[in-house]
Amino acid sequence: MIHAKALFASTLMAISFAVTLPLHAGEIEDRNTANVVAFYDMSFNQRDVDGAITKYVGDDYIQHNPFAPDGIEGFRNAVTGWLNADANIHVEIIRTVAEGDLVVTHVKSSSSEGESAVMDIFRLDDAGKIVEHWDVSQPVPAEQANDNTMF
Repeated sequence: MIHAKALFASTLMAISFAVTLPLHAGEIEDRNTANVVAFYDMSFNQRDVDGAITKYVGDDYIQHNPFAPDGIEGFRNAVTGWLNADANIHVEIIRTVAEGDLVVTHVKSSSSEGESAVMDIFRLDDAGKIVEHWDVSQPVPAEQANDNTMF
């Protein structure tokens, strides 16, 4: 015969494994970073813009890049246009920084025109979907005033 305390403890343990606990600090940043990295790779390297939007972008998408229209369709049209115009576009995420609902990427972007250093900031919603984006970009010069790289 099972003792009542043992039965209660095993039942409680089974229930606790069946319940999904909310994400905590650190876990949120890890999930958001993984989503941003996968989104970036899927959009630019795999060239699956529609798949990236479906999987990683929230219903409302706010765009701060002055060369891309606002919203999901604006993102889709801008990135698809850039990819169609240059078969050599490739991105390499050098590092990421995450805090709360924000993820920053430091990216080496290559194209037929050369390399650029890009910093992107993404804001994600509670479900881990990208809902806002800012970026700045500068070309990597052939010569630099110092021996440090941009990456």
